[in-house]
Amino acid sequence: MLLDTPICDFGWQATSFDLATPEGLRHSLASLMGENGLLIAFICNHCPYVKAVIDRLVADSQQLQEAGITTVAISANDYQAYPEDSPPRMAEFARQHNFAFPYLIDETQAVAHAYGAVCTPDFFGLNKQGQLQYRGRLDDAKMGAASGRRAELLEAMLQIAKTGTGPAEQIPSMCCSIKWRG
Repeated sequence: MLLDTPICDFGWQATSFDLATPEGLRHSLASLMGENGLLIAFICNHCPYVKAVIDRLVADSQQLQEAGITTVAISANDYQAYPEDSPPRMAEFARQHNFAFPYLIDETQAVAHAYGAVCTPDFFGLNKQGQLQYRGRLDDAKMGAASGRRAELLEAMLQIAKTGTGPAEQIPSMCCSIKWRG
């Protein structure tokens, strides 16, 4: 099912979480928060939209790291129904795409529910106080080649690093629905 992300609820305070990587390393919201903010990306391995943007997300996250904004990816999909999204496949996907950030398992889907995540990819750009400032798309490249793209998420997060607030105008991310448990 194709969805658009909801409009950004500016100032919404991020909910704490404690999740593990497929290798068992635990991370919390507090431990992940960068000096200037945090980008949370709800993704999965099998979504064609994630596959189309993942290498651009990884590259943009490296630039964000230099600006004091850390990145984390979270998979909340029901991997019993979608084995491609299982923890071993998550670890493989992260290696394959050279993730320099944790890829966490939301086994109970409680974090996705708490954040109101609806799809993959669904981006939550937080300022250093943990307040939501961006809920838009990665860029304007859609599913095709990314040459000449406008890196909207990167631009927004760099603005957040400098000012603490995101841009007033944000274009929703177009994506596949999170695969919820029955």
